[in-house]
Amino acid sequence: MRTAAEYIESLRARKLELWIDGERCASPVDHPKVRPAMNAVAATFALAHDPRWSALATARSALIDAPVNRFCHLFTEAEDLVRKIEVQRVLGRLTGTCFQRCVGMDGINALFIATHGREGHPRFVEWLKGVQRRDDVINGAMTDPKGIRSKRPGEQPDAYLRIVERRPDGIVIRGAKVHQTGAANSHHVLVMPGQALREGEEDFAVACALPVDAEGVRMVLGRQPSDDRRGGPDAGNARFGGQECVVLFEDVFVPNERVFLDGDLEACALLVDAFAGFHRASYGGCKPGNLDVLIGAADLVTREHDVRRASHVRDKLVEMAHLTETIHGVGLAASEKSTRHESGIFRVDPILANVCKHNVTRIPYEIVRIAEDLAGGAMATLPSLADRDHEDLSEALAPIYGSEARAKALRLLESMAYGAGSVPFRIECMHGAGSPQAQRIVLERTIDWDAKVARARILAGLDPDDALGELE
Repeated sequence: MRTAAEYIESLRARKLELWIDGERCASPVDHPKVRPAMNAVAATFALAHDPRWSALATARSALIDAPVNRFCHLFTEAEDLVRKIEVQRVLGRLTGTCFQRCVGMDGINALFIATHGREGHPRFVEWLKGVQRRDDVINGAMTDPKGIRSKRPGEQPDAYLRIVERRPDGIVIRGAKVHQTGAANSHHVLVMPGQALREGEEDFAVACALPVDAEGVRMVLGRQPSDDRRGGPDAGNARFGGQECVVLFEDVFVPNERVFLDGDLEACALLVDAFAGFHRASYGGCKPGNLDVLIGAADLVTREHDVRRASHVRDKLVEMAHLTETIHGVGLAASEKSTRHESGIFRVDPILANVCKHNVTRIPYEIVRIAEDLAGGAMATLPSLADRDHEDLSEALAPIYGSEARAKALRLLESMAYGAGSVPFRIECMHGAGSPQAQRIVLERTIDWDAKVARARILAGLDPDDALGELE
């Protein structure tokens, strides 16, 4: 397994075409808008070699009969899903942001299920063995631009990644994937369909893998609020961050050995469904970890203000912690209640996984509101720390800023709530793994409504009690 230093060095060997602010980036590893996100990914490698965390951060792969990083592992037992949630919380707390390997991890498990018993399965397994041996980072590329939402892919093909040519030795794909978390920090792009598809949309039903620096692949880094603060005194979380890209596929050739699904509508629907469950449960790990940091920063401000002992302050902190554990508990429950698929992969409980993610679209926003309440207006209005440190201003501004701890904690809160840190935190909470209505659709489809009505009829005295019978 790679160390953190080996991971960063491996990225230098790529010939990645990455554009940032209208310019091609010659060295992504050293760019101030990329490096914090790269550091967050590096933490996943560091944990695997840390005796305190290695039991969570690693697992033994049956594919290669060797230890592998948790983020390259298949969920072959329920405990794998539980440990995934646990290590995600640890990493979310240690970095305070998104560590960018979860889509790839959840994607390989969903694809293992979807290709099982199909032609592409042996090819996928061989590719995955190489990923595990090298400890590579996978960018799980699922989300299409989608264009006009009322139109199907066939009505606006440029808004969806698709196959434009089939050759004897492979396929050619064209299109884009958007909101690609950690793409510039990855070794591979794992292309997957972003939705279930219908007859006539077979060209969009493709799953394949390719290097991030394959010919015809270009990346454009997304902007984040206050991202020009990266590397400066007002970054908030200066060491770690998240990152998203638009990934362009301009007639990219993919050889047959890296094509796992081609035109199989049923398999693609299974892939999307399995991935959604895995990834929605994942939010029960990473986001509680991020919230641990947010709560800690809010608590620190109350201590610096000397109001920590006030009953209403303590009660608000308890509320923040209670809400955080509510998210985490449902993520763990979805994993504990997993069931074995015929492929050998364990799938999360679909109802609890969607409840977990639906909670994440709401609860963190309430926790941020409480943090704003506790921190006060300075969380959003404090001048730059460069002003505080300027010789002409420092003496006059000293009482405005207060202690170093107060100023830095306020900057951290600001970043997570509104700044660069808000993208991998708040925006991901809403839209990552599907927007709120996506979870409600699955819940409506999955919940056994008739069973609830049937039991209500029995207890209302309308029908006999076949379940319990006579108790006398």
